[in-house]
Amino acid sequence: MKTVNSKINAKRKIKVVLLRALCGISAAFTCALVLFLMVYILAKGIPNISWELLSTKRSYLTGKIGILPDILNTVYIIVATLVFVLPLGVGSAVYLSEYAKNKRLVAVIEYAAETLSGIPSIIYGLVGMLFFCEFLDMQTSLLAGALTLVIMNLPTVLRTTQESLKTVPQSYREGAFGLGAGKWRVIRTVVLPGCIDGVITGCILSVGRILGESAALLFTAGTAHALYGFFDGLQNSGATLTVSLYMYVKEEGEFGVGFAIAAILMVLTLLVNLLAVLVGRWFKRRQKL
Repeated sequence: MKTVNSKINAKRKIKVVLLRALCGISAAFTCALVLFLMVYILAKGIPNISWELLSTKRSYLTGKIGILPDILNTVYIIVATLVFVLPLGVGSAVYLSEYAKNKRLVAVIEYAAETLSGIPSIIYGLVGMLFFCEFLDMQTSLLAGALTLVIMNLPTVLRTTQESLKTVPQSYREGAFGLGAGKWRVIRTVVLPGCIDGVITGCILSVGRILGESAALLFTAGTAHALYGFFDGLQNSGATLTVSLYMYVKEEGEFGVGFAIAAILMVLTLLVNLLAVLVGRWFKRRQKL
């Protein structure tokens, strides 16, 4: 019996070692791939970034290339999308988790959200063009693109917030109810502060998807390189950085400008992630106080 048990233990140890080795190799390969992409894009893109490129707009008469309108259009569409998607997503998650009594309705909405998150972005662009641009007569504009991105990112914010709400212990709610607090006060002062990490996660994922989206915006936001203010820009056509990257590389063969825009997008993504981490830590420190 001892011999059999020792053989079984030896096999288990070998399996554990192999699994740990495979996990380590997978993690190392993933990290190496990410580092390679970052270093390659930054090495190719940073030498092509200049102050003239960042501070001027495209001039077809002189052939000068500037991406200032594209940077501003990206900021405009991120702000406009988050203004709509965060209240809708967080409010829907709170209703489904805290107020909804019909479990079948909740299951149907969750299934619909999961289905929406798997639809290709080109279909969102087609629907956004037909509904926002044509039916609602918004024409090709940043606002139409932002509303299309709201529909795309709503399932992400909804599901991440909903899962985060489930992590708040039920005893916190019961304790607040025991002190005489109402339903909305419990949600506002106990539940939502306890799930702020989920809201921030949904915000990060939404911003990342907005920064990387091009197919849907080609149909709805357009490809113009005009310089506008925030409210005027939302009413007019405009190219974001990803759309400009596609146009410069695919249509004009400007690979230097394309790598410069790619490097800028990567830096923006890193800054958004860093900002989200800092905001999350600030909320955690505030909760401890």
